[in-house]
Amino acid sequence: MTDRTGERTGPASAPLAADGARPDILRTLRTGMEQLSAGQRRIAAMILEDPERAVHENVDELARRAGVSAPSIVRFARAVGCEGLTDLKLKLAGSLALGQPYLHHGVQKGDGAADVIRNVVGSATAVLAEWQRTIDPDAVERAARAIDQAGRIDCYGTGATSNFLAQDLQARLFRLGLNAGALSDAHYQLASACTLGPGDVVVAVSFVGRMPTLLEAAQVGKERGATVIALTRSHTPLAEMADIVLGNDVPRDPIMRVGTDAYLVQLLLIEMLMVIVGLKRGAAAMDRLRDIQHTLQTHGIDSDDPSVLHWCWRSILRPPQG
Repeated sequence: MTDRTGERTGPASAPLAADGARPDILRTLRTGMEQLSAGQRRIAAMILEDPERAVHENVDELARRAGVSAPSIVRFARAVGCEGLTDLKLKLAGSLALGQPYLHHGVQKGDGAADVIRNVVGSATAVLAEWQRTIDPDAVERAARAIDQAGRIDCYGTGATSNFLAQDLQARLFRLGLNAGALSDAHYQLASACTLGPGDVVVAVSFVGRMPTLLEAAQVGKERGATVIALTRSHTPLAEMADIVLGNDVPRDPIMRVGTDAYLVQLLLIEMLMVIVGLKRGAAAMDRLRDIQHTLQTHGIDSDDPSVLHWCWRSILRPPQG
């Protein structure tokens, strides 16, 4: 359905859930992104970013933050099954009052296995599809070029998820023949950063983008002349000080500090970078990867033949002769 401006308005009311109740409005926004126009998706993302703030703002404040007109906010409310902005705010307040499930934002009490699969995958698919539209190919290309030409690459992560991602990035970089290290300890990050120089790169991984120790290390590296690449949300302190920003702009998870959607986006950013860097390095990188795989398989690691692994372990454990 469209209005006279040509903007898609969606159904007049939200569909009923299986038990006859109206679905949670936050869940409706997350899973219904693909059915909205580009402007409406911006409004939905803004509300999901901070639902409580949206409840307390008037139509002009909401419109200004979303970069749309005030009438667009009202049309958006109707598009997601509300009678108007007031009704949308009431439903948002109700969702916040009821709280969210502690396992996943797309899952409700009483959901069966099929519901969980559909809702978890559907939520991630919708968020990733929307995020794809925001990726800046030029920024990805510049980041890949800086990494490919770097003399040394420091990968910084703070916290369980970011630390794991930094280590994953480092493991893939050295396989391509690049001089890379992953550091999670704040002191090591600072010590390493102060030894960087022009031509080196810092890759700082942080969804929040506000961790003080990570910011300090990245800033020190930048002052020494290194290029700082940030895998973070836009408009965070880390994004503002970085030379290249690869945006992780997905709605905040109301349950986990770094939700599944944000984690998947970071993994995809790393995957894109590694593929582009690998293409830039050409045959040498492919030969190196092939040699690593051959060596691992020869020694029984990453092998489909268990007899090879057994032979390797027997060789290691065999008592010395004589």
